[in-house]
This record gives sequence, C-alpha cells and structure tokens, in this order.
Amino acid sequence: MIIDTHVHIGQSLNFDMREEDVLYSLDKYGIDVAIVSNTEVASHDHDRKLLPDCFQKGQVECLNRSLKFARENPRKIYLQHWVKPMEEITPELKSLIEANLDVIKGIKFHPYHSGVSFTDESCEKYVRLAAEYNLPVISHTGTEFDDNPKRLFEMAKKYPETPFVMVHLGLGSDNKEAIELCKAQKNLYGDTTWVSVKSTLEFIEKCGSERIMFGSDSPIDGKDTYAFNGTGDRSLYQQYFNEFRDMVSREVYDNIMYRNAAKLFKIDI
Repeated sequence: MIIDTHVHIGQSLNFDMREEDVLYSLDKYGIDVAIVSNTEVASHDHDRKLLPDCFQKGQVECLNRSLKFARENPRKIYLQHWVKPMEEITPELKSLIEANLDVIKGIKFHPYHSGVSFTDESCEKYVRLAAEYNLPVISHTGTEFDDNPKRLFEMAKKYPETPFVMVHLGLGSDNKEAIELCKAQKNLYGDTTWVSVKSTLEFIEKCGSERIMFGSDSPIDGKDTYAFNGTGDRSLYQQYFNEFRDMVSREVYDNIMYRNAAKLFKIDI
C-alpha cells in the first residue's frame, strides 16, 4: 500500500494540476490514497510578489473545489486545507471545516507563496485553528528566512501537542539541518517530497522510521511525475518504489510508504 501525503490540484502560477491527472497518476502508479491541497490559494508568485487581485482566490472557494474532488472519490482522496494567512478565519470557513473533518486531515501552509514568515501571527492563528480541531500542521520548508525549517521548529516548540510536518526537509538544502531539528523536537515529522533516498535513510537513522512519510508534489511535473521529473529523466520517486524497498526492512518500508501517514492523518486502511 502507498499513501501519498503531498498531492496537488489547481491552476495557478505556472502550474496546471487537474483532478483527472491526479486520478490517472494514482491508478497508473499504484498509489492507494492521496492527500490533496489546492495551489490556487497561493497569494504570491515565484518572486514572492503579491499577485494582482484578478489572480487571487479565496480559501473558501478553493476548499469547496477540493471537497468536491474528495467527495467524488471517497477513501481515495483526502485533503489538507491550504490556508491563506492574509485572510481572517471566518465563521463560514470554520463551519466548512467542522462539517468535513472526515476528509480534511490537516492544515497546510506555504510561507513562500503566502509572502509571510511561518512564525507570523497571521500564520499562528491558523496553527491555533489546527490545534482546536486536533489536526496536524503541514508546511512547505525551504531556504528563505520565512520558510526555513527553523521557523517550523520554533512553532512546533510552542505547540508541542500538535504534530507538524516539515515538507521537503528544507527544499534546496542538503536536509541535514532539518533532520537535526526533527531529532530535537518529537512533534516534528518529515516527508520525502524532493528528498533524496540518502537523506531519508539519514532521517531514519537519527529520528527513527515513525516520523517520515512518503510525499511527491504530484502532478507538479505532469501526470507522470511518479516516473519522470521536469527534464524527462527518471523520477526520484522511482527509487522509493524500487531500490529503497531493498535498503530497509519491510516494517520500515511500510512505515514510510503508508503506515505513518495513516496513523498521523487518521486514515482507515
């Protein structure tokens, strides 16, 4: 079994990630469950400039699109609600989350494309929302100040009862600092999205196999992201499906590929 904890839909920025492409990739590559977030919530471009109003979408609108996708594909599609920190938490948003906690499995942040530090109050109010509903917090991490793994570490220390997932383990880095931060803070988890098998093995050695889970960003490089990267070369994820299986025990492999995700996100398998 495989649960992919990091899948997207949405037509935003230079991304065109459609529901039909997600379903195609799950079926073709043997992915049993996907946890999806909607990129259309992004408020800033790749240069961290605020998008014009005509390209801004509200998070309630985006969540409703995601919910429709999940409801049409029960037990296959679950959600992380990608928040828009520049927006306030409205009664409408809270009611929508409360009514759909069976499919909404986490609160998702992207500090880079939100133009704000993860430790800013605009984000922290959503961390408190996650804690209110007993949901994990999932965040993109990279090498800028705002999305640096240290910011996630700081918030995880402040909310020790809430699980935090450090997506990418610091995208664009060698992952070593992120791994050390996870080692130091027991409510910090990692995912494998654009993380080398070598780094995942180091994470397992230092933090154990119970706090990292499979993620991919599919279909960011097209509907065959699981097979090919953006340049057409063999995808990193083929290593996870194949070589990695022979590098670790069956128990460790199952932990990373589905068991940890099922436990953290409360998915019946």
